[in-house]
Amino acid sequence: MVSTENISCVLAFFFDVFPFCRNTGDDDVSIKVLYCGICHSDLHTIKNEWRNAIYPVVAGHEIAGVVTEVGKNVARFKAGDNVGVGCMVNTCRSCESCEEGSENYCSRIVFTYNSVDRDGTVTYGGYSELVVVSERFVVRFPDGLPLDRGAPLLCAGVTVYAPMKQHGLSEPGKHVGVIGLGGLGHVAVKFAKAFGMKVTVISTSPEKRQEAVERLGADAFVVSTNASDMKSVMGTMHGIINTACASTSMHPYFALLKPKGKMILVGLPEKPLQVSAFALVGGGKTLAGSCMGSITDTQEMMDFAAKHGVAADVELVRADEVNTAMERLAKGDVRYRFVIDIGNTLKTD
Repeated sequence: MVSTENISCVLAFFFDVFPFCRNTGDDDVSIKVLYCGICHSDLHTIKNEWRNAIYPVVAGHEIAGVVTEVGKNVARFKAGDNVGVGCMVNTCRSCESCEEGSENYCSRIVFTYNSVDRDGTVTYGGYSELVVVSERFVVRFPDGLPLDRGAPLLCAGVTVYAPMKQHGLSEPGKHVGVIGLGGLGHVAVKFAKAFGMKVTVISTSPEKRQEAVERLGADAFVVSTNASDMKSVMGTMHGIINTACASTSMHPYFALLKPKGKMILVGLPEKPLQVSAFALVGGGKTLAGSCMGSITDTQEMMDFAAKHGVAADVELVRADEVNTAMERLAKGDVRYRFVIDIGNTLKTD
């Protein structure tokens, strides 16, 4: 059994030497990985905190790179195209969710890594030199969107963009709250401002006020543990995007919503949420969850990001610095997304 302390070291070993890619099939796109974001779910998986790790784990589902080869049936991509791969690489393709374009909710979804594909093979992600993915699950990188800062949008970006669009939280003039100013939260602020909305960041960290308002452009900042701050925005928000992973009482946050307001969960707390029925029923409020986004959502989001200058704030790390980055991520020491510079730093034979 591999201890959690050594998981990242095992990962780094396979990162360098283990061959994981299948041959390029008729419907496949072969991609040289140039950048790959480090998502917090990578850390959870590597440490087996969700009790579902299939070792060896090759993580990474924020993949940006260039097409090197396409199968004979591929029509949308050609060698030399800049492309991206997000959180999924296959689905059943026949259920109601797949047929309506919501394949991210397919019960047989195949994730980009640590998942069993339809042919029985285990999937491996973007902490590698090359990935081979079905054309159906590849998105185009639009001109003007840098690959390094665009890579995190393939998970963090669409995870906040899709529910904002779905729940009407993308309309100019509306007021949205963003709980948490991390990898997801900072991108949510940027998208909300690009939509023309009023944005209030809700955080437990007072020191993030200047960052949220002056650099990211939030209209207001409230400290969730400050009663006066919370009272000042009570009943003002049309919706809240909750990116936090803490299992605290939701009651104070529901009080910030207008009647019929919506709180959308995109974070994954380890413990059950504390929700009062009175907090929901009294104002006709909604508590909803959202998982990633469809491929259509993802392409739309990437195009929107390029048009409006939205990109993640990243810290580039070398391939041989992944272990250190994981340790820092576990401590919350990142503003706001680590991205591995694979194309320039991965040593291969």
